[in-house]
Amino acid sequence: MTDGEVNLHQQLISAIEHQKRSTVTVLSCLLSVQDSVGYIPSEAIDIIANKMDTTINDVWGVASFYTNFRFTPPKSSTIEICWGPTCHLLGATKILETAQNELGLETEGDSEKGNITLKYNTCLGACAQAPVININHNIIGSITPEKIPQILSKFLEDN
Repeated sequence: MTDGEVNLHQQLISAIEHQKRSTVTVLSCLLSVQDSVGYIPSEAIDIIANKMDTTINDVWGVASFYTNFRFTPPKSSTIEICWGPTCHLLGATKILETAQNELGLETEGDSEKGNITLKYNTCLGACAQAPVININHNIIGSITPEKIPQILSKFLEDN
């Protein structure tokens, strides 16, 4: 194992063993790993299966059922566009289309322009500021399609 592989392995073990839950499940292990390293490495499936005394097929079954799990490392910046009812009614469709066009994407995913991941979110919990986007855990409210190119340009330049 390389130093990087050893470090990842240690992070995975730590994430799984130090959960702050009274009941540890396959799902809680997957959530803990993704919170810790940003995605579910294939090595984590084996570790979770061993920890939970189950098969890798059972772990993959849970992991592949939930669409919020990633199986590749995320880009350095993540932009989430709220798609909740309030944001949708106030123009999220145009905001989403503009972001996709600026990033060269047809749907959510990793952009080849810069180091950006675009995600849809069913609710960011900031309806009073709708429509909203979340960039690297920072909510920006009262977004319009016209603001998107300027906002994204800052992240494209930084990457």
